[in-house]
Amino acid sequence: MVYRIGKALSWSVAALSLCAPIPASADANWPERAVKLIVPYPPGGTADVLGRLMAERLTETLEQSVIVENRPGAGGAIGAAAVARAAPDGYTLLMATIASHSIIPAIGTVPYDPIADFQPVVNVADTPNVLLVNVDTPYKSLADILAAAREKPGAITFGSTSLGGSPHMSGELLKAMAGVDLLHVPYKGGGPMLTDLIGGQVQLGFDNLPSSMPHIRSGKVRPIAVTTPERWPDAPEIPTMAEAGVPGYEVAAWFGILAPGGTPKPVVELLHRSAAEILKDPAFEKRLLELGAKPSGITPEQFSAMLERELAKWREVAAKNGLKL
Repeated sequence: MVYRIGKALSWSVAALSLCAPIPASADANWPERAVKLIVPYPPGGTADVLGRLMAERLTETLEQSVIVENRPGAGGAIGAAAVARAAPDGYTLLMATIASHSIIPAIGTVPYDPIADFQPVVNVADTPNVLLVNVDTPYKSLADILAAAREKPGAITFGSTSLGGSPHMSGELLKAMAGVDLLHVPYKGGGPMLTDLIGGQVQLGFDNLPSSMPHIRSGKVRPIAVTTPERWPDAPEIPTMAEAGVPGYEVAAWFGILAPGGTPKPVVELLHRSAAEILKDPAFEKRLLELGAKPSGITPEQFSAMLERELAKWREVAAKNGLKL
């Protein structure tokens, strides 16, 4: 059975593929001006939160402004396409995600090559997704949700941060593996989705743990399960989806910084060293863990290999479960 998630990605991203990159030369004085970090999602979501935390610290380390620019749309593809076609000079970077570089290219069509058009710099953090419910619903467990969904197919709504993002795929994978029908409601980012979940416009929601953790701690939403194989250390009370009743279920998200393909090696190395040192800082690490994100800091070479593995993995998942855009 094919789970038809939606129409093809908007052709609004296609025009970006017509713009050829401008060749760049290595500059020993880089950075001589402000660096732009494009977050391909709206403010308030995990990519935005992590991007702003990194930009603030990189500004100090590089002694040059690192400015976050939100450029949302098409599940992250619009912002990613803009960076793919930017001058490879180190002044335009991308806060890439599992959606922009693994899931959407695996299940749809994007105007960039997620591997060849980018130069990996550093994987910033890995995070679980989490299944949440509005606190006024009667659902206290995954078993409650699945029982209600089987009783009234299509009556229960679940929100996600974007069409084709890892929270969306978390929901689609639950539908496929549990054999239930849930109505997907896509949002333009985690912030708007959480607002509607808290307000009761949707009953369930899948989100990255970092952006939802403050609302979990304040009691505004009820966590049901995390999507990783193991419980999250800073939220050990939340069971995994496998523990909650769907054996073999696993979705993990990642967030990393990429540069356009062809960015000079000295620039990439300086960026990586700077970011890796930030991620090793105990105070910064503690902050990320409190948010529900595990610092990474792997090398560009390791990150490159990871990107290839993730893309292959999601192509296999998409083919096995009939997931398409």
